Parts: sequence; structure tokens; C-alpha cells
Amino acid sequence: MKTIRVYDPPMCCSTGVCGTDINPDLVNFAAMLAQLATHGVTVSRFNLGQQPMAFVENLAVKTLLEQEGSDVLPLIFLDGDVYMKGRYPTAGERPVFFRAALGEVAKAAS
Repeated sequence: MKTIRVYDPPMCCSTGVCGTDINPDLVNFAAMLAQLATHGVTVSRFNLGQQPMAFVENLAVKTLLEQEGSDVLPLIFLDGDVYMKGRYPTAGERPVFFRAALGEVAKAAS
């Protein structure tokens, strides 16, 4: 079974629809994660503002934060490997990510 782990920057919610500056890539990414979960993909999300220990307990996340700072967030892991860092997938990248999460194509570069 495929797994996705997303380490988000501090924000009030993971949907992207709260606040005054709505990020459409985040909104669409959140919807895509929900859809992937219905296909059997295990999805876990962690918010730095609400779950800081998850960032400390993951050595890869902790190391990237120490080396690159908080601009590295969000960190998106697919099956334990960094798939993307510093941003959410764009409209053009989401189909590739979706297929990769279902095991249909190789992973993209970050």
C-alpha cells in the first residue's frame, strides 16, 4: 500500500480555504489527497503549528528544516522518500503525483 506523508507549514487548517490568502494549489492538493485515500493510499498530514513533535521525530524532516529552514515546507513524502519540497503540486503536476501515488509511474524530481 502506498503512503503519503505531508509536513505542512503552520496554518489554521489543511484545506487551504481559511484566511484571506487562499492558495488554490493547496485547496486542490487537499482534495486530491482525500481522493487518493479512497483508493487505499494511506495519507498522513502534520501541521508545524499544531503537531511540532511530528517534525522533530522524523529525522529527514528535522534535517531538512535544520539545513534549509522553514522555506522547505511543505515537505511531501511518497513511500518514505521526499517527493516535493517547498510547495504544493501545481495543476500540471497533480496528475503525475496522483499516478505516482497509485504506483502507476515513477516519482518526479522535487
